[in-house]
Amino acid sequence: MEINSALIDNIAHLSRLYFTDEEKKEIETDMQRMISFVEKLAEIDTSGVEPLQHMGSSINVLREDEVKGSISREEALQNAPVTDGIFFKVPKVIKK
Repeated sequence: MEINSALIDNIAHLSRLYFTDEEKKEIETDMQRMISFVEKLAEIDTSGVEPLQHMGSSINVLREDEVKGSISREEALQNAPVTDGIFFKVPKVIKK
């Protein structure tokens, strides 16, 4: 794929970005290097390789659930800037 100034201008227009001429040249070089890398990957023979569903052999490695204690309501409300003794009080954000 050929990366040129017109393609860079089109991509910049579609993404609503503005680049100087120096930035355009740098982006053009970077994009050309990325395209070359992807084209190089296409040269690799993968005919005998099965597609991966996961990057590792471990599946669903999760820890066991453990019941642990929590802080009490009084302890939680100690750090609240405003409280009514039972709940945190916050400013109203919905107007009717």
